[in-house]
Amino acid sequence: MAYAAFRSIGAYAPSKILSNEDLANMVDTTDEWITKRTGIKERRIAADGEFTSDMGAKAAQIAIERSGIDKSQIDMIVCATISPDYFCMPSTAAIISTKLGLSNATAFDISAACTGFVYVLSIAKAFIESGMKKNILIIGAEKLSAITDYSDRGTCILFGDGAGAAVISATEDKNEAIIDVHTGADGAFADLLMSPNGGSGSAHDTLDQEAASCFMQMKGNETFKVAVKTLTKDVVDILSENSIEASQIKHFVPHQANLRIIKAVGEALKLTDEQVVLTVEKYGNTSGASIPMAINDIYESGRLKSGELMLLDAFGGGLTWGSALVPFAPLQK
Repeated sequence: MAYAAFRSIGAYAPSKILSNEDLANMVDTTDEWITKRTGIKERRIAADGEFTSDMGAKAAQIAIERSGIDKSQIDMIVCATISPDYFCMPSTAAIISTKLGLSNATAFDISAACTGFVYVLSIAKAFIESGMKKNILIIGAEKLSAITDYSDRGTCILFGDGAGAAVISATEDKNEAIIDVHTGADGAFADLLMSPNGGSGSAHDTLDQEAASCFMQMKGNETFKVAVKTLTKDVVDILSENSIEASQIKHFVPHQANLRIIKAVGEALKLTDEQVVLTVEKYGNTSGASIPMAINDIYESGRLKSGELMLLDAFGGGLTWGSALVPFAPLQK
C-alpha cells in the first residue's frame, strides 16, 4: 500500500516589514493595543509587482530542493490561497507551475482561507494513497495586503503576506506516513469572516468602486469564541481517534492568527510552551501560508528533526477548520 510522507518544507517572506508603529501612523491604534490583543508586532508586505504566484514559486523551489526529489518528478501542484493572482482564472497553481518549469503537472487552487494548507495536505494524502500521484507539491501563498482595508483597524493590524510549501511523496514505510487529517466546514458562520463583494453574489446593479472591492471583513469577538471552541474540539478528536496523547506531540503548529487563541487552545490541551510553535509576532496572520511558514521556522532553526510528530491545527473563513498528525519524514541521504 502507498502511504503519503511529508518530505520537505520551504517558505518565503517578503523583505518589507510593516510594524505596529507604522500602522499607528495609518489608523487609530498603538503598538500596545495591537500587541495586547493579538501578540503581533510586525508583518511582511509584498513589494509592488510581487504577486502571490511569485511568493509561492519561491517557497516551492526551496521545498523541492530540500526534498531530494528531482523537479521533473513532481506530478501535481495544489495551491491554497484567498488572494490569487487572478479572480477566476488562470489558477495561481498553474502560474506557479510555469514559473517552476513544470508544464505537465496537474495544477489547481483551493479556497479554504486560513485552513487552506490542511486542506491541500488532505488532498495530497488522498491522491497518493489512491495511487493516482506520487510526488505532490502543496503550497499556501497569500498576498493579503491586496485584499486588506488599511482604514479598518479591526483587520489591517492582523494580516501579512508570505508563502510556504511542502513536498508530499509516496512511501511504502508506514512509519513515515501522515497519520490522519481532519477537515470540516460550516457555511452558517460565513458572515463572521468574509470578503463580501466582487463575486456572483454581489448586487451588480448597485456596485460602485467601494462596493466592488474584495476587502476582508471580520466580526472579531464572535470569531474568537468560535475559533477557540472549534480548534480545541478538533484537536481532541483527532488525538483520541488515533490513540495519541498530547505529550507525544513534539511540535504543535497552530494557525498563527492570534496569540490569545493559540494560548487558549494550548492550555485546554495541556501543552507545554516548548511544544507550541509561535511565529505570529513577526509574520501576523498569513492565512493559508501561516502553518507552512511556521513549520519552516522550526526547520531552519534546527528544532524540527526527522521522525518528530507535528500536530497541525487551523481555523478560517468559510467557516473552515482542520487538523493533522504529521511525522516529518525527509528522505535519508
